[in-house]
Amino acid sequence: MDGIVERKKHYVEVISKTDAEGRTRPLVVVWDDGTRYDIDRVLDCRQAHSLRTGGTGMRYTVRIGGRSTFLYFEGPRWFVEAKVPPTYPD
Repeated sequence: MDGIVERKKHYVEVISKTDAEGRTRPLVVVWDDGTRYDIDRVLDCRQAHSLRTGGTGMRYTVRIGGRSTFLYFEGPRWFVEAKVPPTYPD
């Protein structure tokens, strides 16, 4: 399956801000090893399903380092569709 990347649901820490109206804006994604990814911009926010990994919730389309990706809030947790490294037979 060359060119096809498998994805898995990966829960992450997210630093976010919630305003007085109840709107939540994610600011930073923190990976397992502590690496922080600042969210440059939130491009969209809507109720949606993750077709790649399953699950549903608020889907944020965010820009991190100039690239767009999806970040899901599946209350009370956040997840991303992480790439699964390919496995090759020995």
